[in-house]
Amino acid sequence: MAIESLNPATGELIKTYAEWSDEEVAQTIGAVHEAYLDWRTTTFAHRKELMLQAAAVLRKRKEEFALLMAREMGKPVTEGAGEVEKCALVCEYYAENAAQMLADEPLESDAGKSYVAYRPQGVVLAVMPWNFPFWQVFRFAAPSLMAGNAGVLKHASNVPACALAIEEVFVEAGFPANIFRTLMIGSSKVDKVIENPLIIGITLTGSEIAGSKVAQKAGEMLKKSVMELGGSDPFVVLEDADLDEAAAIGVKARCLNSGQSCIAAKRFIVVDAVYAAFLEKFKAGMKALKVGDPTEAETQIGPQAREDLMHELHEQVQASVKCGAQVELGGEPCGTGAFYPPTILAAVDKGMPAYSEEFFGPVAIFIRVKDEAEALYVANDTPFGLGGSVWTADSAKGETFAGQIRAGAVFVNGMVKSDPRLPFGGVGISGFGRELSHYGIKEFVNIQTVWVK
Repeated sequence: MAIESLNPATGELIKTYAEWSDEEVAQTIGAVHEAYLDWRTTTFAHRKELMLQAAAVLRKRKEEFALLMAREMGKPVTEGAGEVEKCALVCEYYAENAAQMLADEPLESDAGKSYVAYRPQGVVLAVMPWNFPFWQVFRFAAPSLMAGNAGVLKHASNVPACALAIEEVFVEAGFPANIFRTLMIGSSKVDKVIENPLIIGITLTGSEIAGSKVAQKAGEMLKKSVMELGGSDPFVVLEDADLDEAAAIGVKARCLNSGQSCIAAKRFIVVDAVYAAFLEKFKAGMKALKVGDPTEAETQIGPQAREDLMHELHEQVQASVKCGAQVELGGEPCGTGAFYPPTILAAVDKGMPAYSEEFFGPVAIFIRVKDEAEALYVANDTPFGLGGSVWTADSAKGETFAGQIRAGAVFVNGMVKSDPRLPFGGVGISGFGRELSHYGIKEFVNIQTVWVK
């Protein structure tokens, strides 16, 4: 099978890569394991030095990598540059904090001395998506390597050049040549990688369908897995909210990365008293967004990452309209390339695809509710549970409201985002396990009890 890199803005074939054979994959995993056997004995100080160098390489090549993302998956270059900077920050965060996070933890027992130690375990497989092709990988790789583990990456098949560039970053930074490798394979070979006895765990970011398949295989092989899956995040606007601020941030929260984000605000749940006013302000913000060539600095909305994904999004919009949803803005493909315009679907109600499905693109779903109680009900009336936000002038009330939303992260008067200092992950069909913070670095270590008489 050939792995193709396509420009979604033009449909141009950039480059074709040959898929690796099973033998090449097995040999690479073996080489990574051999590198791990030495790497696990290195000091945190040594790992820190190399991880800080990785951050420096990222910053040095930031514009190059931003342009690569724009060409391979359509991310606007200004956002791509920000993504690379965020990768540098996560490298620095774990370089500075891993030793403390994984320090031995004394515990009282009947021993003369007892404590918990955090030991590396081996090679972790990362199955990663295309939407944040650098960030998703580095938020796994930085803590994994700092913990003393090694990694192999099965990246999304439409971003092979990004996958190879990430491997280059670690080599250029001075890491052992095989401590982090990209496997040039399609999804059909993932099961065989999971079966490899040298793989000790699997982390996946992607759809709930992909997650369920990989988690099933990991469970069959009795291997730990972390799943960060889809989301249909509620953006709840209460009667006393600052509508100007909420609308401005709401537009950004919906349309960041051309709307292709698991934690994008997707369902705008607005109380009746301010619904019309908020919709008007939000609509004006969506209209002002510039759709265009992702390699141009002024572009805010690029193409969807693949043409088939754009068509799937449009089918969801059309199906919702047939059920009674109203198109307030957009709603039709832009023409050449995989472009889809900023779109607003209003009058959305239970039973429509827009109410219950994840829309992975710049489509805002507006749901009108009579009061706060109904807003909370609708926010939780979903199988997803990744993120959510609530907007109100009363931060104490917002905090109470947030505590009742079933999600891995809830923000009061702020856009849901990932931060190296805070744990990230979901509940329900949005997945399990956590990335980032001290919780993330402990997912694939052996939490070992040591008892000494």
